[in-house]
Amino acid sequence: MYGWIWRHLPGNVWVRALISLVLILAVVYALFQYVFPWAEPLLPFNDVTVDGDGGTGQ
Repeated sequence: MYGWIWRHLPGNVWVRALISLVLILAVVYALFQYVFPWAEPLLPFNDVTVDGDGGTGQ
């Protein structure tokens, strides 16, 4: 997949590297701004079970 993207980008190696960096940053931005906030309520990270022993571990 990455080879296919690399072959279809215009320009020489430096231009392709710059475009690749911009594409990666755009994907990371979209994940943090849209995908992760949408998926966060669906994930069980806030479902914490705490025992009532006062934290002594006995």
